[in-house]
Amino acid sequence: MSTHWFSLRFSSRRFGRWLGCLLILPLAVMLSGCDFVVLAPSGDIAAQQRDLLVVSTVLMLVIILPVMALTVFFAWRYRQSNASATYKPDWDHSTKLELVIWAAPLLIIICLGALTWLGTHLLDPYRRLDRIAPGQPVTEEHRPLKVEVVALDWKWLFIYPEYGIATVNEAAAPVGRPIDFRITSSGVMNSFYVPALAGMIYSMAGMETKLHAVINHEGSYTGFSANYSGAGFSGMRFAFHGQSEANFDQWVAKAKAAGQTLDRANYLELERPSENEPVRRYATVDPNLFQAILNMCVDRGKMCMNEMMAIDAKGGLGLEGAYNTLPLEYDKFARRGSILGPRPSYVASICTAEEAEAAFRAAQAAGDDSIGPRDHSPLRGAGLLRPWTRPGLPGVMSQLDVPALSSRL
Repeated sequence: MSTHWFSLRFSSRRFGRWLGCLLILPLAVMLSGCDFVVLAPSGDIAAQQRDLLVVSTVLMLVIILPVMALTVFFAWRYRQSNASATYKPDWDHSTKLELVIWAAPLLIIICLGALTWLGTHLLDPYRRLDRIAPGQPVTEEHRPLKVEVVALDWKWLFIYPEYGIATVNEAAAPVGRPIDFRITSSGVMNSFYVPALAGMIYSMAGMETKLHAVINHEGSYTGFSANYSGAGFSGMRFAFHGQSEANFDQWVAKAKAAGQTLDRANYLELERPSENEPVRRYATVDPNLFQAILNMCVDRGKMCMNEMMAIDAKGGLGLEGAYNTLPLEYDKFARRGSILGPRPSYVASICTAEEAEAAFRAAQAAGDDSIGPRDHSPLRGAGLLRPWTRPGLPGVMSQLDVPALSSRL
């Protein structure tokens, strides 16, 4: 009897120690120095998202905690050894309990739905900011800072068109100034995310996504890609600096002092896949570079996506346009070492409407009467040679007698 009592007492003591360790564990986590940046952000948009998360969690706990407590209470209250508990084997319905069981969750769902609807519209990343901080609305004096972001393999490129500079794996913004991000990708889809600033937004090739945010406290914060994009994904991180106006001006001056130029040729070299890239700064940037990246026509002579869509909207170039392709010396498939797929090619560029207008005016000024007025009718390909009659094209039926061949068939 004494041995059984001793072992039981020893087991209870050991259980008490384990229970004490489990109770201390949350405190140890809180004191471990972890930075709960999502719950303690430094940007107003991220703070509003945090509040939405906290309020939604509390509303759900209004149901979850009572259910968990009642589960334990009923198990203890109606255990087999409790002879004083009420025993009703024929009980099967209670209107009061049904009202409580269904009405409480329904009210919670209504509240969550209202909060979600409001948050979806008020915190839309495409929506311009209407406040800098609680009680501080955006005024005309708050001039937005435009930042063009390009997700590369595996690094981030930031272009500041207002200042004519660019940086790799480093961004900065003045405290209290709205930030207008324009985001795209060179190829693989990524996700732009600075937890202290705002929510994440995807970056996709040939598409532009937007994000409006503001940083409210000075400091250095971490940004990264939240979408797996290949071998160098783990090193695809950058530093985001929230600075005073004076420090931001110094940061811009530091970039201008770098002396490097980011033109199209240098961008094509930068675009090549690389891992764990250090911070780079460019003193000058091609002003049309971001639009060329967005329209996938950084290579000289390559037709831009918006030009191609404009031609398609007018009816296209017909069969003749099928041969408007040239091989690319630098292509994504080739640079990735792939041996699959056809020979890389692209649609060759044609002159834009502005260039055609300028050429027409120059010809008129030179007295060239061979150039007539512009034809604004839709492009239909009417009157062009058929593909097999076009000379000088390999692999086409330029040497065949088409009527004789038709008669034999």
